[in-house]
Amino acid sequence: MPRRLRSLTRVLIQRLEQYSLQQRLFLSYIVIILIPGIVFSLIIFRQLNESYTKDAIRKSESSIEIEKTNIKNNMETMERTVQIALSDREVMNYLDRSSEPDPSELIEFSSNTMNSLLRLQFNNQDLEHIRIFSNNRLISEIWPVFLKETRVTSEPWYEAVNRLNGAALWEISERDKELMQNHIRDEKEFRQKMSLVREIEYPKGTHVGIIQVDMLLSRFFPSAYASRNGDQSQMIVMASDGRLYYDQSRSLLTASELAEAKLAEKLYPTENAGAFRHVNISLAGQPYLAVYAYIDGIDAYVVHMTSLQAALSELNKTRNTILLVNVVLIAILSVSTFFLNSLILKKLRQLTLSMKKIRQGDFNVQLPVGGGSEVGELTFHFRKMMGKINELIADAVNKQAATKEAELKTLKNQIDSHFLYNTLENIKMLAEVENQRPISDALTSLGSMMRYNLRWSGEYVRLREELNHARHYVALMNLRFDQRILLRAELTERELDLEVLKMSLQPIIENAVKHGLNGSAAQTGDLTITLSTYAHQGAQMIVIEDNGAGMSPEQTRRLNETIRAADGGGRSGPEAESSGMLGGGGGNGIGLRNVHQRLQLFYGQECGLWVESEERRYTRVMIKLPYFNLIGGESAYVQTIDR
Repeated sequence: MPRRLRSLTRVLIQRLEQYSLQQRLFLSYIVIILIPGIVFSLIIFRQLNESYTKDAIRKSESSIEIEKTNIKNNMETMERTVQIALSDREVMNYLDRSSEPDPSELIEFSSNTMNSLLRLQFNNQDLEHIRIFSNNRLISEIWPVFLKETRVTSEPWYEAVNRLNGAALWEISERDKELMQNHIRDEKEFRQKMSLVREIEYPKGTHVGIIQVDMLLSRFFPSAYASRNGDQSQMIVMASDGRLYYDQSRSLLTASELAEAKLAEKLYPTENAGAFRHVNISLAGQPYLAVYAYIDGIDAYVVHMTSLQAALSELNKTRNTILLVNVVLIAILSVSTFFLNSLILKKLRQLTLSMKKIRQGDFNVQLPVGGGSEVGELTFHFRKMMGKINELIADAVNKQAATKEAELKTLKNQIDSHFLYNTLENIKMLAEVENQRPISDALTSLGSMMRYNLRWSGEYVRLREELNHARHYVALMNLRFDQRILLRAELTERELDLEVLKMSLQPIIENAVKHGLNGSAAQTGDLTITLSTYAHQGAQMIVIEDNGAGMSPEQTRRLNETIRAADGGGRSGPEAESSGMLGGGGGNGIGLRNVHQRLQLFYGQECGLWVESEERRYTRVMIKLPYFNLIGGESAYVQTIDR
């Protein structure tokens, strides 16, 4: 056998020597590239298919794990709500009353205990309802929490929860019916929800009612009702009876396709909450991967459906493309072999010599290598890199020169500022000597405003500093308007230490003064500007309101559009003037837009300002900032600048 093999090898070599070099290279390409390429392509793409499936399973398991965490958190929230409600002694005493409460007791109960339960619901935006049903005939219904138990005796869960002896019952309802308005039907009634229902025993063993805490399924199962963002996957919740819950308007699959899939029959039952299982399903002629896990407590499965059609088609297409490229490559190599060897080696040597010169510090060397080959492309990018290095060097030199120039300008501004301050102080002293108190006070306010504007140590200041700056501005304006402007700040000491953006309030108050004296203020003889603040959903709201001319709804709408104009341009003509009003008069809203853009630049897109107004009554500017208090303090502080 070895002798025969050696004989065949010699014959093959002799025949190959009879062919030309190009023919021998062509045969070598087939043996070395084409055949191994086909074999390896089939093996690799089979592995890629398996790898993609495993990766899809891992992603699905990760998505399910996140959903399970969300569900667990929602269950804990609802259970904690039940515990807090039932731990309130006033609630239990009310349910166990042996006599009818008089009106004063009902009013006190509604004002205190009832409001506490409502705050418990409203503080958690995910909760939809907290309802307590009582079978005590001596107590009254207090909507929307305390209701008669007879209202839910027809519910499918009523008998089941009474048999649990105080244990929790989780129930998915297809409708969110308003119990106090059975004759009214609106779109909210058909929302699906998850309910935690529990029997109330007080004392232990004595039935006094039922507590129900509801959460919409869109919040209880957030991933199942979230937008898919164009991906080929869908989260579905399947109840133990086979019902499916998901957002059908954003579903990857239609309701009929899911019905034909019969997931309840294809998913292997499992009650192990920590186990994941997967199964391949064919829907509408396309392959899908279903990964699922059991959710303990609510007796349901979370199923993550992933379409495999696009991935498998892409893999097959890529495999066929690679095989075709191998064939084309062999043809190209057969033609270009004789030319590439000499050209590539020559260009590589030229490129190497040029790079050595650059390494020695000669950045002006010209690379002679060109063309469209790989070496030519490398040379092209290397030229671009050298050009970029030269640009960066030039930029560094220019920046250094600009920095020096800025330092000189800053020093000059400081010198000029000190000269202006000293001059104002001298004029102020002369005014005091001449007993010109209004002039002296005006110079004091002007000097304070100049110091505040030129002393820019940072972008953020306390609210009290910004308020003092506005105070000096109003004092100067009262010289012009004969003491007709009244600025009132209703703030606590703690609110005065809130962090605000520097120069964010004065432009708004300036607009109020500029435009507010054109309406009712001009008739009554004064303009009152009120500044207040309050916390709202984790943010701080600052309100600046004046009693000026106000604006019509159309003018207010156009002004808010101008404030939020992304291109920085404004309208022109009379329409632009009316749209820019802050309490009447003309303007283009640029000052308010600049403040709005600075607020968004430093605090984020969720912050900013908007305007509310009513013609001939008021104009109100609302500013939304992140809540940040630099120093504590609770004492009341009301500051008024007299006219």
